[in-house]
Amino acid sequence: MTPDLIYEVLEQTWPAASYADVVPWLIRAGAGGGQRVSAATVEGAFEDADIPQAEAAMAALGQSPLFMIRHSDGRLDDMLAARGYARHDPVVVYAAAVADLATPEPSAMSAFPTWPPLSIAVQLWDEAGIGPGRLAVMDRVTGPKTSILGRVNDRASGVAFVACHGRTAMVHGLEVSPTQRRQGSGQNIMRMAAVWAGAQGADTVCLAVTEANVAARALYQALGMTVVGAYHYRKK
Repeated sequence: MTPDLIYEVLEQTWPAASYADVVPWLIRAGAGGGQRVSAATVEGAFEDADIPQAEAAMAALGQSPLFMIRHSDGRLDDMLAARGYARHDPVVVYAAAVADLATPEPSAMSAFPTWPPLSIAVQLWDEAGIGPGRLAVMDRVTGPKTSILGRVNDRASGVAFVACHGRTAMVHGLEVSPTQRRQGSGQNIMRMAAVWAGAQGADTVCLAVTEANVAARALYQALGMTVVGAYHYRKK
């Protein structure tokens, strides 16, 4: 996957509530949907003197200044650092071929797709801190999408949201109940996400996770997923 494709898939499978072109910035209104949909990105030629313009646009939305720093944004990264912005929540992007991740296919009793999500899925997300703002992001997605509900010991154990853009599926909001961890639920959910994605015509599954989430990264590596990209944020 190219970096530009990664950003495109992120945007289409986890969209902001609204967008404003404040040249040279793209300003996102997050509406409680998380950091990436609340972060500004630079989309053209810029100078240090343009940064207050982005800050003012985010403040007008009631959002604290937050910038997403992509692979080509080194100059902006340096300028923000000089202005006292801290490097925040570095993220890595993992990917795997659908055919590899979907094998072996989990049983329908261990994980299955459903849209709209069942009430128990919404409850699991809520318990993990994924509330109405992030559920609204899922509702905004216009392409193929589903939730994957995992089950262990005859009870709901975890959930994830999956959406497709072109031939790429991206997994968001993967959560496993603390009492049901280390029993294969996360693995089953990821494999079923790949099975579902393949049925939509996708050939790649990817996801973004913070560098600090060591447990999740270990799961993705165990599934044979590899790092294909990275980004981070700058915040005051």
